[in-house]
Amino acid sequence: MVFSSLLFLFRFLPIVLLVYYLAPKSIRNAILFACSLVFYAWGEPVYVVLMLFSTVVDYTHGRLVQRYLDQDNEKKAKIAVLSSVIINLGLLGFFKYSDFVISNINGVFGTDINMLHLALPIGISFYTFQTMSYTIDVYRREAHVQKNIISFGAYVALFPQLIAGPIVQYKTVAKELDMRKESVDEFSQGITKFMLGLGKKVLLANNIGLLWNELSTMPSQELTVVTAWLGALAFTFQIYFDFSGYSDMAIGLGQMFGFHFLENFNYPYMATSITDFWRRWHISLGTWFKEYVYIPLGGNRKGLKKQFRNIAIVWLLTGLWHGASWNFVLWGAYFGILLMIEKFFLLERMKQWPAFIGRIYTLFFVIVSWVIFAFDNMSQVRSYLSAMFGVMGSGFCNQESFYLLSSYGILFIILILASTDFPKRFMFWLQKKYYERTAAVKVCGAIVENVYLITIFILAVAFLVDDSYNPFLYFRF
Repeated sequence: MVFSSLLFLFRFLPIVLLVYYLAPKSIRNAILFACSLVFYAWGEPVYVVLMLFSTVVDYTHGRLVQRYLDQDNEKKAKIAVLSSVIINLGLLGFFKYSDFVISNINGVFGTDINMLHLALPIGISFYTFQTMSYTIDVYRREAHVQKNIISFGAYVALFPQLIAGPIVQYKTVAKELDMRKESVDEFSQGITKFMLGLGKKVLLANNIGLLWNELSTMPSQELTVVTAWLGALAFTFQIYFDFSGYSDMAIGLGQMFGFHFLENFNYPYMATSITDFWRRWHISLGTWFKEYVYIPLGGNRKGLKKQFRNIAIVWLLTGLWHGASWNFVLWGAYFGILLMIEKFFLLERMKQWPAFIGRIYTLFFVIVSWVIFAFDNMSQVRSYLSAMFGVMGSGFCNQESFYLLSSYGILFIILILASTDFPKRFMFWLQKKYYERTAAVKVCGAIVENVYLITIFILAVAFLVDDSYNPFLYFRF
């Protein structure tokens, strides 16, 4: 079940909200836990058991860590944390990377080990990182141990962020698990955030995704340079509006239930460097790797060689986190190298560049990176990049290129504007200039805003009724 489905919008969500708000506060975590299990089981009935096992593992280990800390037994507390990490990474590794390892062993040593062909449990990369961070934070004394297993289960399985994040660190919602204050104002803000995310996903990502689907399946020899770049740009926008739309919906849903998840995107395509881009893109993942891998390795503190090593490790793991294939390893290495070059050679010089030069530079390398990311094997990556840079293909531009530009030109303009903070700044300016003047103007502004949101919802539902193309790209991770 996905958020942008009629089943979720008109059945699951209304029923859950009704049951949740009719119930006494003392059992609302239990209701969220039960409803989240139903949500997950709708698509992965078998793997609910795996998620419950992961929940029990980290609940138990968290209690053990706290007990040993209370006894001033640092050694046993460390062993408990290590045990939790090994079990969690073992589960993630087995289900996500078994066939990747087997295929590489077969390729290198000429063996014939049978593949396991395991279906990847939806959301395992997200909830595994969440449960690990809980145990580590208890050990670091950055979070209090959760003694109620139902409340802990609600945190792990919470359906707004279960499938594709944001990765919610326990310490950021610990108080709200035990004492959260739902209100009409918070609920209204949650609906607004959800509607905007739904519009991003259905109206923008899905529609530009059709262009990428068409061009990515064409033989590279038939692509002109312009057409290939249009396809890459289409995927660049698709993955942003797909993933940020999901994150906005998740944050909005959380707010409807009284939770406040941290923002996961901050206009990444306005970044003026690759370093800046990764401060704005998938913020929860970057924060996780920084707090639980990069800083423990030494971060920036232990000399140049170790800084290189630390960045290399983090970006190798970041690539592998996204998927078990060499193109993801290359994608991680690609960004790792760019970040090293910026950190040690370019960043100070780049501060003198005009902002638009920095944005063009960043977008160029980001667009190329999404081509590496988008395909399943390296031969497809090579072929498509060759077409983009004119090494192979059918010239620079042709009639089809002009046709695609005219067909998708308006949509591209909308996507460019929507990926910047211009609409937000314009609305702030409008509010400051007009909305605050009189009560009548404020009312008119509120009416316009509500009509805008309702229009987005109606259009999104119309597209969902009429269109079968409704993927979520980050579900495969």
